[in-house]
Amino acid sequence: MDLSNLKPAKGSTKNSKRIGRGQGSGKGGTATKGTKGGQSRAGYKSKSGFEGGQMPLQRRVPKFGFKNVNRKEYTPINLALLQKLSEAHKISKFDMEVYIKYGIASKRDLVKILGLGELKAAVEVTAHKFSKSAVEAIEKVGGKVINL
Repeated sequence: MDLSNLKPAKGSTKNSKRIGRGQGSGKGGTATKGTKGGQSRAGYKSKSGFEGGQMPLQRRVPKFGFKNVNRKEYTPINLALLQKLSEAHKISKFDMEVYIKYGIASKRDLVKILGLGELKAAVEVTAHKFSKSAVEAIEKVGGKVINL
């Protein structure tokens, strides 16, 4: 037994069908693709969503709703999270650098502070927008609110 007489197990390999190699092969001419039409040609590609002439799904389903192109999307941050960060990392001033550093918001995000949770530490909070309850809670504990 050596490398020169190794063979795959009987029945484990199969010859591939050599199509389009002349009439003598029995698979010549149309190369098993049928006769005429786009699908029998090389480079054929149907449009995405094409359903063989049937009305496509995206045209059968009605359009509805409205997408406001001027909408501003804010990243919400609750007071509970600010309290947690101020306790864990001894932070007294929250601004965009802090939000980015701790992965709360990214560089281009607009930030809105919401009033969920309890704030015990007097902190200075800088953000693009604040809810009324958040402003009240921050100022109640002696903190400062700065709008960007």
